[in-house]
Amino acid sequence: MSQQTLAVLDFGSQYTQVIARRIRECNVLSRIYPYSVSMEELKKDGVCGVILSGGPSSVLAKDAPLPDKKVFKLGVPVLGICYGVQLMGKLLGGEVARSERREYGRGAMTVKKKGKLLKGLPKTLKVWNSHGDKLTKIPKGFEVLAYTDNSENSVIADESRNFYGIQFHPEVHHSERGVDILKNFLFGVCKCKDDWKMANYIEMATEEIRKQVGDKRVILGLSGGVDSSVAAALIHRAIGDQLTCVFVDNGLLRKNEREKVEDLFKGHFHIDLRTVKAGNLFLSKLKGVTDPEKKRKIIGKVFIDVFDDAVKKIGDVDFLAQGTLYPDVIESVAIDGNPAALIKSHHNVGGLPKRMKLKLLEPLRELFKDEVRKLGEELGLPKEMIWRHPFPGPGLGVRVMGEIKRKYLTILKESDAIFLEEMKRTGYYDKVWQAFCVFLPVQTVGVMGDERTYDYVIALRVVESQDAMTADWAHIPHDVLGLISNRIINEVEGVNRVVLDISSKPPSTIEWE
Repeated sequence: MSQQTLAVLDFGSQYTQVIARRIRECNVLSRIYPYSVSMEELKKDGVCGVILSGGPSSVLAKDAPLPDKKVFKLGVPVLGICYGVQLMGKLLGGEVARSERREYGRGAMTVKKKGKLLKGLPKTLKVWNSHGDKLTKIPKGFEVLAYTDNSENSVIADESRNFYGIQFHPEVHHSERGVDILKNFLFGVCKCKDDWKMANYIEMATEEIRKQVGDKRVILGLSGGVDSSVAAALIHRAIGDQLTCVFVDNGLLRKNEREKVEDLFKGHFHIDLRTVKAGNLFLSKLKGVTDPEKKRKIIGKVFIDVFDDAVKKIGDVDFLAQGTLYPDVIESVAIDGNPAALIKSHHNVGGLPKRMKLKLLEPLRELFKDEVRKLGEELGLPKEMIWRHPFPGPGLGVRVMGEIKRKYLTILKESDAIFLEEMKRTGYYDKVWQAFCVFLPVQTVGVMGDERTYDYVIALRVVESQDAMTADWAHIPHDVLGLISNRIINEVEGVNRVVLDISSKPPSTIEWE
């Protein structure tokens, strides 16, 4: 394994893991540390460079999160991004102030001097901003490499000490040539080697799993989706028969989901799989509940209750394994004490009851979906399973708006099956990040034959994305959408209207609840 590590200090930005992922895409090992990490730990890990992430705080606030100032005395290059450049300015003698006009979204940057960081880039670039403060006076020894209309110090550098600062976010896809800027920092400044591969992650993860689990037994909630399936394969590789998978049919699954999961994992993987049919229990607990957060937490609580019962039947089990990914984590809880703002809870992250009797094992917790798929390929999993679209932990429970009723679920399952069937038949399933139906408990007037109808609405959600952190609605041809709409209305009893969701993330989220 590569021994070099690029450290990313996390100040609570929702893009912190995107930074780390971009670095790994460049085949350099990256690790995220809490902003308060000791310099002794960084030295022990042999970091070859440090990136200070963005964050929701203002450096002007009294309680602003601050790193150890010794980070600038480690003798390795440092790059500050957004909040990170403002921190760098404040801690090294510059000045930061509130902007008269905040910069959010796309902006135009002009390069004054390229230096090592902007080497090979054009004179002007479109960049993605997200800040209300800005650096008004640069520290001694720094020079300005680039500026925007609202920020005269958009990129700064002290090349004698290898300190750099960027006001925008080069890690997001919206920033033109942003990855090239990161590559310049990794290879031109830090002199990193591009020798870290996903195979290294398997080696590292299996070693950590064995160390964490020892000779204990693990139970994993298998849904048949990409995340839990890859987690199962990875854990099974590490500890073999110490793993038992439990598939919970919570009544909130897609059409024929249970049968497909049993066929795949009992027949193909030869993993010990136990099926629990608990749909009636889940639906009874969700009766009358309309609030999305309450639904998620109820589903999470019942899920653990069912697992408790499964554990009793299996025997001594110490660990509950989950396919939790980093986007789930950063939208739900503050990681390692960082000041991240809560967006929503996930039933397998923030909604777990405190009384849970099992320790958590989450080997995918630091990965994004596309990385998990690469990991699955390395593990030899079938392509059909690896490239399945993401499916939320609470299942159709967050795709039925409002109260969950059996009738609503039936309508949604039938509609979703038609939607996915046509997306696959026309070749668009593999071209988009995610496609699914949403049931709206709204009845609208329609006409079928000579009769007036008063039936429900199905919304189609199709998005393009790289990592689920940002997403845009996919432009599916009108004739394909028309065919899908006609099939749903004609074949699914209870639906007389189909609509298309054309909102992006942000400001919306991919899921409706």
